Amino acid sequence: MTAALAVVTTSGLEDGVPRSRGEGTGEVVLERGPGAAYHMFVVMEDLVEKLKLLRYEEEFLRKSNLKAPSRHYFALPTNPGEQFYMFCTLAAWLINKAGRPFEQPQEYDDPNATISNILSELRSFGRTADFPPSKLKSGYGEHVCYVLDCFAEEALKYIGFTWKRPIYPVEELEEESVAEDDAELTLNKVDEEFVDMNETAKQEDILESTTDAAEWSLEVERVLPQLKVTIRTDNKDWRIHVDQMHQHRSGIESALKETKGFLDKLHNEITRTLEKISSREKYINNQLENLVQEYRAAQAQLSEAKERYQQGNGGVTERTRLLSEVMEELEKVKQEMEEKGSSMTDGAPLVKIKQSLTKLKQETVEMDIRIGIVEHTLLQSKLKEKSNMTRNMHATVIPEPATGFY
Repeated sequence: MTAALAVVTTSGLEDGVPRSRGEGTGEVVLERGPGAAYHMFVVMEDLVEKLKLLRYEEEFLRKSNLKAPSRHYFALPTNPGEQFYMFCTLAAWLINKAGRPFEQPQEYDDPNATISNILSELRSFGRTADFPPSKLKSGYGEHVCYVLDCFAEEALKYIGFTWKRPIYPVEELEEESVAEDDAELTLNKVDEEFVDMNETAKQEDILESTTDAAEWSLEVERVLPQLKVTIRTDNKDWRIHVDQMHQHRSGIESALKETKGFLDKLHNEITRTLEKISSREKYINNQLENLVQEYRAAQAQLSEAKERYQQGNGGVTERTRLLSEVMEELEKVKQEMEEKGSSMTDGAPLVKIKQSLTKLKQETVEMDIRIGIVEHTLLQSKLKEKSNMTRNMHATVIPEPATGFY
C-alpha cells in the first residue's frame, strides 16, 4: 500500500497534522500514513516536556492550585469545560513567559473574545492559524495542542533555551559468560577447528595409523560424550534473521495466495455494485427530471410568496402599531365618558340639593316665626310705652309756659 505525501508549511498545520518539535520554517515533506491521526499525541508529549523545561509545575500549577494534566490531556476529550479553562489559563501563562503581557482569563469571560485574543497573540509571534476559532472551543484536539506547542516554543526562545544534539550513552557489549564445558562445543569452535584441520592437512603429509583397532574403538567410546556438538541460538546472528525472513516471506506468499482471490472477488463485487448504483442514479435522475423542475418552480414561487409575505407582514406590523395607538386613545375616551356618565346618572347630588332646600325652608319658617314673635313683642312694648306715656300725661299737671312752649 502506497501512502500519499503531504506538505507541511510554516503554519504547522496541513491536512490536520500539526508541526512537532524540531521542524523549522520552510516546507517539510511528511509521509501521510495510518499513524497521521495520532500525531497530536506526539505533539502533546513534546508539549509536556517543554512545560517541564519551563518549570510549569512550580510556577503555574502550584500558584493556580491546579492538578498536573496527563501526557495526553489535550489530545483526548474528557471534560470540555475544564479542558477549555485549562487551555486558556495555560496559554495566558505561556504568553506571559514569552515576554508579552496578557491578562489571565477568568472563568466567566466570553470564550469567543478569549480565543480571539489568544489567536491574535499567536499571529503576533509570526505563526499562522489557518483554522476556524471554533476548533479551540472544545478545549482538546490537534489545534489546541498546536497552539500551546507554539507558545511553549516562543517561551523557550525568550528564556534563551536551545535544543542541543542528543548525547547517546555508549553501550558496552556484555560478553556472555559461557561456562566452558568439555562436553559442549560451540559453532565457532567447530569452524575454527575445521579450518585448522584443513590447514594442517595441507601442510603435513598423510600419516599412516599404527593404532590398534580395539584400542581405537575403546577410545571412541570414551570420548564419544565429549564429541556432542551443541549450537547455541544467538538472536544477534544474521543467519537466524535470514531464516526468519524466509519463513515470513513464505507465510506472506501463502496467505497472499488465499486472500488475493477473496480480495479480487470483493473488488469485482464492489465495482459491479458501484456501476449499478451509478446507472440507477442516472435512471432516477432521468425519471425525476420533470419533478425536479416542478420542485424548482415551486421553490421559486415559494420564495416570491415569502417575499410578498414579508412585505405584507411589514405593512401589517405598521398597521397593528397604529391600531394599538388608536385603541389606547379609544380606551382613554371610554374612560372619560364612563366618568362623565357616572357623574350624570348619579342622584346623590340631587338628593343633597333637595335636602338642602328642605332644610332652608324649615329654617325660613323658623325665622318667620321668630320675626313674628319679635314683631309682636316690639308691638306690645310700643303699646305699653304709649299707654304709659298717656297715663303720665293725664296724671301730671303741665305748667302754662310749658304749655305755651308746646
